[in-house]
Amino acid sequence: MIEQVVHPYNLQKALEHVIANKGSAGVDGISVRELRKVFTEKKDQLITEIKQGSYQIQPILGIEIPKGNGKTRLLGVPTTSERVLQQAVSQSIAPLFEPEFKPNSFGFRPNKNARQAVGQARDYIHSGLTHIVDIDLKNFFDEVDHCLVLNLVYRKVKCKTTMQLIRKGLRAPIKINGKLRKRRKGVPQGSPLSPLLSNILLHQLDKEMTRRGHKFVRYADDFSIYCKSHNQAKATRIVIEKFLKNKLKLTINKEKSGIRKPVNFTLLGFGFVPVYNKGSKNQYQLVVAEKAWKNLKMRLKSITRKTTPAKLEERITKIKEIQRGWLSYFRGTNIIGKLRNIDGWLRNRIRYCIWHDWKKPERKRKNLIRLGVDQDHAYAWSRTRNGGWAIAQSPILGTTITLKRLKQKGYETLMECYIQLNPSLCEPPST
Repeated sequence: MIEQVVHPYNLQKALEHVIANKGSAGVDGISVRELRKVFTEKKDQLITEIKQGSYQIQPILGIEIPKGNGKTRLLGVPTTSERVLQQAVSQSIAPLFEPEFKPNSFGFRPNKNARQAVGQARDYIHSGLTHIVDIDLKNFFDEVDHCLVLNLVYRKVKCKTTMQLIRKGLRAPIKINGKLRKRRKGVPQGSPLSPLLSNILLHQLDKEMTRRGHKFVRYADDFSIYCKSHNQAKATRIVIEKFLKNKLKLTINKEKSGIRKPVNFTLLGFGFVPVYNKGSKNQYQLVVAEKAWKNLKMRLKSITRKTTPAKLEERITKIKEIQRGWLSYFRGTNIIGKLRNIDGWLRNRIRYCIWHDWKKPERKRKNLIRLGVDQDHAYAWSRTRNGGWAIAQSPILGTTITLKRLKQKGYETLMECYIQLNPSLCEPPST
């Protein structure tokens, strides 16, 4: 197996994959841009050390990223070279496990995606399975038992050297705020191998649910079970929680877990709203969940924060990247009205950034004159004591930094972008 892992073709494929995924540098500071040159230079040495068993893995870098609820999630980022090696391992061992994975497992698998998971959930609901066991695993990626997952991998990967490489990746210490900490459980979420290892572990859960005849949907550690009655759902929840605790050594987040009806249930950013038409019992349409809207605004707010040093063109480019991905994911849902509201809010945020970038009153006055404001009004507004957010929403910027002028800089409204992705929507874009 190790020969397959370090084969030049496999390593090159892994290198291209890591570069395409971008991401930040690890503890060694080597970025993705430098990776091709650095990895090519030390590749032969790495291969020799791996085969001899003398390869020493570097610590992973601990980075805290914000979550939607105001808390943070610890992300473990291996060095870029480590990510190439782990991607090479994943590419080599994934074909051994993939054929056994259940069709209701949709996360991080070829030809599977989140929209398919949501579609399967809606099909179950439409068939009358409207009592949903929603189980949330508490800090799943931080709680994975190393011995358990390594034993599951060893059933198919008998190569001692490959197993040693996987184990070193799992046990690598994490560096947080300059201090190294040992790791005896958990898989780093920034590792290319983590999604496969999580699927290998939770495949045991899939087998248990299939054995019991449950209808379920799982996307990585996000899973739900669909039942006909509340009593059936209650019994199912007790059994599955017991299996997770005793067999997989995973903790349930009881605050976020429960038995839901479709109207109170969200899955991967989608909600379910009943369709009140004659003869349409148990029929639901997909909508964007409130948490997904908040996450979108949070990301846009981060880009358009006045204190973030960036040119207008850079902000607009980042905005377009976010909106393309977000709107593609939620295509097909009826969100035109809300997009119009966010567009107005976002344009005011951009105007606020522009006003802040002008800084001094004299520069503000001259720029307002260039945009067509008369001398007197330009002087008065440049010396106003109103706050920047009030100015951004005022007529003085609304009539000068117009949508047309923003479009000349590359700006594209969310609603226009959404209509491009959904040609069937013929409603004209906002002006």
